[in-house]
Amino acid sequence: MEYLGLFFEIIFLIIGIYLYLFVRGFVKQKNPEKQAKMDEFRKENGWWLRLAAIALISVMTINIALHIQQLMT
Repeated sequence: MEYLGLFFEIIFLIIGIYLYLFVRGFVKQKNPEKQAKMDEFRKENGWWLRLAAIALISVMTINIALHIQQLMT
């Protein structure tokens, strides 16, 4: 069960990294119509999404480090 928790923490870390890359504009869409919608969404919600992504990344990094430390003892 301990490894399952670690797995989900890693999944949430990946989600946080993807969200941060999305907010920064590194995630591109091939369809220009969808890309325009993504750009508009980032303009409207970028500041709080960036904060949420940074918070998620930092919390999950700490959780993963503590979880690995716990598994090693």
